[in-house]
Amino acid sequence: MRVTLKRWLASGLAGLALAAVGSASAQGAFPDKPIVLVVPFAAGGPTDVVARMIAIPMGRALGQSVLVENTVGAGGTIASQRVARAAPNGHTIYIHHMGMATAPALYKKLSFDPLKDFEYIGQVVDVPMTMLARKDFPANNLQELLAYIKANKDKVTLANAGLGAVSHLCGLLFQTQIEVDLNTIPYKGTGPAMNDLLGGQVDLLCDQTTQTVPMIKEGRVKVYGVTSLKRLAALPNVPTLDEQGLKGFEVKVWHGMYAPKGTPQPVIEKINGALRAAMQDPQVKQRLAELSSDVPPLDKITPEGLRTHLEAEIKKWGPVIRKAGIYAD
Repeated sequence: MRVTLKRWLASGLAGLALAAVGSASAQGAFPDKPIVLVVPFAAGGPTDVVARMIAIPMGRALGQSVLVENTVGAGGTIASQRVARAAPNGHTIYIHHMGMATAPALYKKLSFDPLKDFEYIGQVVDVPMTMLARKDFPANNLQELLAYIKANKDKVTLANAGLGAVSHLCGLLFQTQIEVDLNTIPYKGTGPAMNDLLGGQVDLLCDQTTQTVPMIKEGRVKVYGVTSLKRLAALPNVPTLDEQGLKGFEVKVWHGMYAPKGTPQPVIEKINGALRAAMQDPQVKQRLAELSSDVPPLDKITPEGLRTHLEAEIKKWGPVIRKAGIYAD
């Protein structure tokens, strides 16, 4: 009886030891298959471009391919829900822009919670915006624009790329700060909105520098300022809206990387290391500079940095969206 008990205990302890070794081995082997990087928008858009830009160097750092998968629909909420419900093993990760911060206020019924349903990996990239007008618009600088709007607020039209789009949010913040409600014209995407601005059918548009810098340099539009707190290297002679009197005006199309809630911390750390390596890759940095995009400071390319930023952005945009009374189904 004693011998049998001793053997049973020895066998059980050996089994536990083997299980622990096997678990540690499996964790240490991550990733043991390709990683899927989910993008909530169509191929070719700004977020997709960033994702594909960093996927290759991240894959090199991880020793496995990082495959970009586009899951489109409902302003990114379909993709967010999919990732929130994915297996928390690190093989499904997610890149999304500031829509993660605006969704709680924009959608009455949200199937996920940005602050509770994800692990945070780190910020990825910041893309500033520019406040533009059609080429023949009467105002030549921001002060003239504000005076013109004050005198003609019922006539001035402000285009955007659709409900909840970053161009829409930028326009809302602009109207909030100047305390004027303009005639807003929603489009199905930035492309049609820009086409009508170029054609003179609308007056104003706030859009990303990845789209507008070439047009500004070619003189095809008027520019009144950039929405970052410092001037852009690509547009050194264009002042910020902040320095021209709209204090604190800052809109950046920031991107963050996430994983499903419960993904093990060692896995998050490994993915974060790959992300940091990708953001320091010379080719990535050069390409981002060409697109007038900024690599965040290293202290923001961290789980803590992303969570802090997301919380601040939710607090920033919630009141703006609720005051405007806009909601999406």
